Amino acid sequence: MLKVFFKPLFGIFLLLREKNTMRFITWDLAEILERLHQLHPNSPAQWGKFTAQHMVEHLSGGLKMSMGQISFPGEVSEEKALRLKDFLSSDQPFTKEIQVDFVVHNAPLKHEEIELAIDDLVTQFLAFEEYYEQHPEAIHPHPYFGKLNHAEWKQLHIKHFTHHFEQFGV
Repeated sequence: MLKVFFKPLFGIFLLLREKNTMRFITWDLAEILERLHQLHPNSPAQWGKFTAQHMVEHLSGGLKMSMGQISFPGEVSEEKALRLKDFLSSDQPFTKEIQVDFVVHNAPLKHEEIELAIDDLVTQFLAFEEYYEQHPEAIHPHPYFGKLNHAEWKQLHIKHFTHHFEQFGV
């Protein structure tokens, strides 16, 4: 939560803003599973249009993108993508109602139930780790952040997973 307060300094009040930082998840499958297992098919979102299962399938899609299995056209110039990359190493979260053109809300579900979607997410998580062990120099594009290496994709996934876990209160 952003807190605004006044601080007296030599008889002058300065408006200060407490930095809005957050604790991001660790890139640890056990922690991720602990959070995912708190979800159920009717878990309500605190914002946005995803159902819990749509969110899990969306995260799987992001992992696939980071391994080059799916791709989307770039939506910003290379210069802007370079500036946006700075966000990945910052302590700032994604905004709650962020909208990106390449994400289709209410797309048909790929799995019959949320448990199967979670199983696929685990498969994609492990595939991501194995892929970059075997291809440490691999670079794949993101529509907004441009060409990302393993470390940059991992940081993006950490922020992305944190964002959606907060969306569902897990």
